Amino acid sequence: MAASNPRAGRTRKQPANSEARFLAEYDASVFDHFSVAVDVVLVSAFKGQLHTVLLKRREHPHKDRWALPGGFVRRAESLDDAAMRVLREKSGFAGVFLEQLYTFGHVDRDPRTRVISTAYLALVEAERFQNTAQKNPDVSVAAIEVPWPGEEGGSVTVHSPSGQPLPLAFDHASILGLTVKRLRGKLDYSNIAFALLGERFTLLDLQRAHEAILGRGLNKDSFRRRVLATGLVEPTGEIQSGVLHRPAELHRFRDSRK
Repeated sequence: MAASNPRAGRTRKQPANSEARFLAEYDASVFDHFSVAVDVVLVSAFKGQLHTVLLKRREHPHKDRWALPGGFVRRAESLDDAAMRVLREKSGFAGVFLEQLYTFGHVDRDPRTRVISTAYLALVEAERFQNTAQKNPDVSVAAIEVPWPGEEGGSVTVHSPSGQPLPLAFDHASILGLTVKRLRGKLDYSNIAFALLGERFTLLDLQRAHEAILGRGLNKDSFRRRVLATGLVEPTGEIQSGVLHRPAELHRFRDSRK
């Protein structure tokens, strides 16, 4: 008589979905939880300088200091969605192109808890920048003062329209400093300067945008020769109106991808 098999008649139990079981049993509390935030750097160029939008903090920490528009990322939104929401709710800007600048994660950058922030950059033409900011009483348009040359990098300071220094909250002086460094580094191989201008502009307008980014003057004749040689601008056939000086020819950006 054959020996009986104790496993006979049994079906080996297989997990219906091993990943589902893994996730069901996963314990997220094993790891530390950090807070995630976004900060938005709005930049425009006028009066020979780069400017940004700041909000005065009404509560601790860093109460009465000035900060970039920012906030915590909600559980059900992406970083991009959070940046657009924060920008709209806190500064009144909407419909501007945002790009990620850098992620700041110094351990003690926020005294409340460990906060990792992804900074976003938006370049806005001067007229829209000033008009939108002036509609919000909690917003200040601040001039960026850069104490270092070229792409050396480092923190910057900011001043109110009346010239008063504005103390910055958190590590926002470093965020603004990296913004300027990045803009200067990209100026020669990208079209960023055109984002600071309207659809139509003079070559002098374009030169002033470059000078504001670089923090130094440029030779007018050599700048124009170089710009025209790139093929990135084309005349519109129009000239300035409503100016006291001799009206200049208006140009527009020519996108070679079209």
